[in-house]
Amino acid sequence: MKKQLLSLCIVMGTVAFAQSTDGPKFGIKAGGNISGITGDDTQSKFGIYAGALVNIPVSKEFSIQPEIVYSSQGAKAKDSYNVAGYRFTNMKQILNYINIPVMFQYNAAPKFYLEAGPEFGFLVNAKAKADINGKPYDTSNKDSLKTFNFGLGIGLGYKFTPNLGINARYTAGLTDIVKNGGGETSKNTNFQLGLVIIFK
Repeated sequence: MKKQLLSLCIVMGTVAFAQSTDGPKFGIKAGGNISGITGDDTQSKFGIYAGALVNIPVSKEFSIQPEIVYSSQGAKAKDSYNVAGYRFTNMKQILNYINIPVMFQYNAAPKFYLEAGPEFGFLVNAKAKADINGKPYDTSNKDSLKTFNFGLGIGLGYKFTPNLGINARYTAGLTDIVKNGGGETSKNTNFQLGLVIIFK
């Protein structure tokens, strides 16, 4: 009798869970970044991001959303510099990542949600750009940077329809991105704003 009752409870729980949640939903997202690198001599730069996602409902209130996103990040130098007779202006660090955020979302209202979760970043390429004595110059400096980046993201979103929404997210880097920083740490910061499209 106990085994039959336990089996019945398991079946009822499974049915209730299936009725209370939808299946996974796939989608795409794209928008703009305002990114930076921590340090007194840097300022933010604009970039873009685009990627794919899968939203996995756990209940009516909660879902898990893994993503894979190409993100153009980096920072600009605040000032110009004179070194050995050369004048460096318009200096910029460009960092292109493949980021894998895993967001835990809470549906605070039918069309509004909050989210938070870790982000795992993999550096695809890096380029330093500057004008040297008025002439543009750029070079790859990926070898001086760490290829893995870990951060924590928080954000919110609004659904205009079940298939179209807007998302804003801030991700703070928790790991140093430079291999040999001379005792100083440099971490990514990134604010994203863009559209989310869900396919049914």
